[in-house]
Amino acid sequence: MSLAAIASLTMLLAACSNQPVTSHSTGFWDHYIVYNFSQFIIWLSNHTGGYGMGIIIFTIIIRVLLLPLAFYQTKSMVRMQEITPQLKAVQKKYSSRDRDSMMKMQEETQKLYKEAGVHPMASMLPMIVQLPIMWALYQAIWRTPELRHGTFLWLQLGHTDPYYVLPVLAAVFTFVSSWLSMASMPEKNSMTTMMTWFMPIMIFFMALGFSSAITLYWVVSNAFQVVQTLLLQNPFKIRREREEKQRVEKARKRKIEKAKRRAYQSRRK
Repeated sequence: MSLAAIASLTMLLAACSNQPVTSHSTGFWDHYIVYNFSQFIIWLSNHTGGYGMGIIIFTIIIRVLLLPLAFYQTKSMVRMQEITPQLKAVQKKYSSRDRDSMMKMQEETQKLYKEAGVHPMASMLPMIVQLPIMWALYQAIWRTPELRHGTFLWLQLGHTDPYYVLPVLAAVFTFVSSWLSMASMPEKNSMTTMMTWFMPIMIFFMALGFSSAITLYWVVSNAFQVVQTLLLQNPFKIRREREEKQRVEKARKRKIEKAKRRAYQSRRK
């Protein structure tokens, strides 16, 4: 989750109503979204052994439903990584900041995106979808007495984790997920490296102030993300394929060079 997403979530949670949500709640958000979220989690809890398990199953269901978006995002990210050298070449070509250079750079960049079949905003889709889900989950728990005062293992779901286990797990899974995503990149820079370490730290401190239910959602969601990345964007597989492609390309160039040298020597004879 990006810093912008965290900031947005914080503002949304801060603006939440504290009024209990019931079947008589009015308004589209309260009546159709928050209330149905709370009832669905309660239903899952009654059939899976507790409110914590209900939230875990709910999280997995949400992530499974988001898999098509995640698959699209992953394909777009891989293609974006492949054209990164070309994008840098375009930026270097039009390094001047005059209006004409900026327009030409934008045109060639858009052309590269179109040829590669990627959209620069594709990586934002799952995050954009998850923000209202987390907001609705927070309200569903905070405004439903059964969930707010429910327990799971050592946790009171409406309060923070007293032993900091969930914040630590959220940070760990965030780091692993970020590291796996960055490991497939052909080129790394100081910004991506910094974000790989900074995001888990940020997540940890944010999770300290969230209710255990929200942090539990975060832990399960990020753990799911790790498995998802290994399946859809396995960096080890991508790097092997990239290295094999580079090896084949180098062999092809060597073959062309040898053919040119033979042709040149034949002409000299």
